[in-house]
Amino acid sequence: MRDGFIKVAAGTPKIKVADCGYNAGQIIALMKEAAEQGVKVLALPELCVTGYTCGDLFLQDTLLRGAEEALGRILEETTELDMLTAVGLPVRSKWDHKLYNCAAVICKGEILGLRPKVNIPNYGEFYEGRWFASGRDQEATLQLCGDELVDMCPRGLFACESIPNLIVGVEICEDLWAPEPPSAGLVQAGATLILNLSASNELAGKAAYRRALAAGQSARLVCGYVYADAGEGESTTDLVFAGHNIIAENGTILAEKRFDTGLTISEIDLEKLAFERRKMNTFRPYEENQNYWRCSFELEPADTALTRPVGKNPFVPAEAGDRRERCEEIFTIAALGLKKRLEHTRASCAVVGLSGGLDSTLALLITARAMDLLGRPRTDILAVTMPCFGTTSRTKSNAQLLAERIGADFRTVDIGEAVKVHFRDIGQSMDDLSVTFENGQARERTQVLMDLANQRGGLVIGTGDLSELALGWATYNGDHMSMYGVNGSIPKTLVRHLTAYAADEAEGSDPELAAVLRDILDTPVSPELLPPKEGEIAQRTEDLVGPYELHDFFLYYAVRWGFSPRKVFRLALYALGKDYSRETILKWLKNFYRRFFSQQFKRSCLPDGPKVGSLALSPRGDWRMPSDAVNTLWMEELENLQ
Repeated sequence: MRDGFIKVAAGTPKIKVADCGYNAGQIIALMKEAAEQGVKVLALPELCVTGYTCGDLFLQDTLLRGAEEALGRILEETTELDMLTAVGLPVRSKWDHKLYNCAAVICKGEILGLRPKVNIPNYGEFYEGRWFASGRDQEATLQLCGDELVDMCPRGLFACESIPNLIVGVEICEDLWAPEPPSAGLVQAGATLILNLSASNELAGKAAYRRALAAGQSARLVCGYVYADAGEGESTTDLVFAGHNIIAENGTILAEKRFDTGLTISEIDLEKLAFERRKMNTFRPYEENQNYWRCSFELEPADTALTRPVGKNPFVPAEAGDRRERCEEIFTIAALGLKKRLEHTRASCAVVGLSGGLDSTLALLITARAMDLLGRPRTDILAVTMPCFGTTSRTKSNAQLLAERIGADFRTVDIGEAVKVHFRDIGQSMDDLSVTFENGQARERTQVLMDLANQRGGLVIGTGDLSELALGWATYNGDHMSMYGVNGSIPKTLVRHLTAYAADEAEGSDPELAAVLRDILDTPVSPELLPPKEGEIAQRTEDLVGPYELHDFFLYYAVRWGFSPRKVFRLALYALGKDYSRETILKWLKNFYRRFFSQQFKRSCLPDGPKVGSLALSPRGDWRMPSDAVNTLWMEELENLQ
């Protein structure tokens, strides 16, 4: 459970209909297998002790007695398992002579409580109303497995005293499909993990809908959701059950199996869920949560080995189709933001400083799309390249070729002499290649762009991206400033994919544009503020501040999810440990926290720009941080990782 992770599982045993003894053996074996793999919370299917498809046999005393005896055997043979399990069985109530479709929540040989199914389907292929009563508003103490008294209530929660944030709620199959799923109230009363015991038959196309339900409910409720489905062994007289097991967390499917028996395992991040709930002021406790009761239980805290998917590039969709769709969406959002600003200011043109690098390329592409949306000619874009001491022929040529293929008005302003005059004025030696030497060029470029915009009644379009803003890798009042920053919430790893997407889109209609975009993609990331060596770029950004692949990973988990440095480091090793050594990751993680804290003053006065993803650092939007906050606690935690 270190760092908030807890291993959970959905299990589908291979059963025999109405053979409770056999089914108990299968359930016990599956529980023991789960415990051996470190699972701490296990969900099993609806009515799996008897089988869901028993029909009118559910009314037989013999089957009900067999189910109770089977549960007793399960309790007896799992007393040593350090695991909470929800197992489905029919339970008869002697006080109202009704039969309830229940989940028995058990731990270490003890029944913690019964959770009855609330929504009883009696339509289509389902006839549960023929046998079962709804558990809505039912509260009773029942005698089960001998003399044991067990509370049955649809509003029961199971809280782990030894693991912070682990509070389990249970619903059963149709409960999720109903207009008001019980899980909504359970979560508002404190549940962080919902178990769904299900027997959902398989139909063509139903799996996608079921998947969307589970993922959507976990997102809406900001919770973990474990869906355990009936499978092989259920009667196929009229239906087929596929064992479609799903583990979801806050809208993301972590693990999934279908047409299989056995375990589906992953880890739920309880700290992540708690952070998101703290942040969302609309996530409010249920006003009537006094109607919910909690049963406490204990699990032994243990280190949880990770198996859940953690991508190297969290800002970039892994699947190619999703990536293309995301790129198109971002281009549209950013262009719509700029379109509105150009309309509102009645700007005669958009001025873009074009370096031949990735960021300015993306800014030009977005600006071109904004002009298209406005129905204005692309010649209303003024693309300006401003060569100076560090400019190479490759980037200068690419800037010109790009502007020509886009159809922008293009202008070259060599700022070398202006910068030399400025250096003479302030007494800066040309041999002193210090930060003043670099920033003097960046600020001169910004002055040129601003003055050209004034001449034409236009707007300067910013090119700086989210990763640079996080690290403060921008010259204050130089490239840090613009009149509208279209790239401000786009991380560097995504800038690269957006440019690649534009190249792919241009391949058929404009091969020359595609070619120049691909050459820009192959160009090392550099501000080109130091003289080149033998005609090649001498200043490589990632050699100075670290790989953007790492920094974007750090940014996503440290800021978007508020993870501790220790947890960010652990996830970075898990996701990127094959590409970078432990020492390299730790080195650049320290650098990330140093720069993130020290450079906040630059983020406190950013120009306007559209938020396009889940994270932005605008002081008017996502991120409010004092510029003089200190990073002592964060750095101390990192030092302890040595």
